[in-house]
Amino acid sequence: MTTTLLLVGTRKGLWIGTSDEARRDWSWTGPHFPMEEVYSVLLDGRGDRPRLFAGCSSSWFGPQVRRSDDLGQTWEETPNGAVRFPDDTGAALERVWQLVPGVEDGVIWAGTEPGAVFRSEDRGERFELVRGLWEHPQRSEWGEGFGGQAFHTILPHPSDPGSVLAAISTGGVYRSVDGGAKWAPANQGIKAEFMPGDRHFPEFGQCVHKVARDPVDPARLFLQNHGGVYRSDDEGDSWEYIADGLPSEFGFAMVTHPRKPATAFVFPIADAGARWPVDGHARVFRTADGGDSWAELGSGSLPDAYFAAVMRDAMCADTLDPAGLYFGGRNGAVWASADEGETWQEVHKDLPDVLVVRAAVLA
Repeated sequence: MTTTLLLVGTRKGLWIGTSDEARRDWSWTGPHFPMEEVYSVLLDGRGDRPRLFAGCSSSWFGPQVRRSDDLGQTWEETPNGAVRFPDDTGAALERVWQLVPGVEDGVIWAGTEPGAVFRSEDRGERFELVRGLWEHPQRSEWGEGFGGQAFHTILPHPSDPGSVLAAISTGGVYRSVDGGAKWAPANQGIKAEFMPGDRHFPEFGQCVHKVARDPVDPARLFLQNHGGVYRSDDEGDSWEYIADGLPSEFGFAMVTHPRKPATAFVFPIADAGARWPVDGHARVFRTADGGDSWAELGSGSLPDAYFAAVMRDAMCADTLDPAGLYFGGRNGAVWASADEGETWQEVHKDLPDVLVVRAAVLA
């Protein structure tokens, strides 16, 4: 029997939805960790049993990575907080924005605020700071977005353990080809319209919102910028603008199809001032040709009076066929599609501000 899980992290806890392969009827538990902000979630299906992780932040006890080996029935804190800055850095962890499985068994990557990347080789028992990025000479010039300074994207190469890409607001895209020892900016062609004069296209400093990797061609990447949607066909060496055909070039989320090449989904937002969909029409847009064209999805089943943003990690896809799509809004509503975005249903409402949505499938 196939079980579909939907993990919804909010500003006041985590909710876990459970459904079958049809994904029409959902049952929910939560809140887990009441009144804690949940910025990242991960279901790691490797090992003897699935393990859930949640990157939480409490106003009383600070940030913490929690884990569960029984699909959320019970939780425990990871040893010694798991993700901590070494004393010699003079930095203190504020949030864990990203939890991502690596290619190798047991490897998990974490992206944090302040902007740093950590790596675990023992399935989250211990995380070590990736010093090559923390000590990068450009780090002192990174700014921060409206939501803070966060490595919100980590993309390990699916077949090359030495290659990993990360993106930060605001610093842009960085890439390592040696497992994280050295990093180089990879922002050629990405706009930074908030910078003066000829610095519109700087080497680094872009406010990248999210990057996703093509499931068939790992060198093809899709990027949602603060202003602009882009594609790279050379793993970030260069970027091409592909926002023509969208109602707005602004947005946060970027999701690729789990199997189909050149296929990606975005949730356009009007602009940085009016952070809701254009004309209040909640819509997902899909490209099936690498961004040469875009199709509007959800008309007739998504709301036309929707004045909430969908944040960078609050949209995702599952791995079923047809693929399911999901998003959660800052108004606490969670929407799901079991047919790759053609039709939608509201599967939860009245939650706190949704920060992250992740789907997982258990056979």
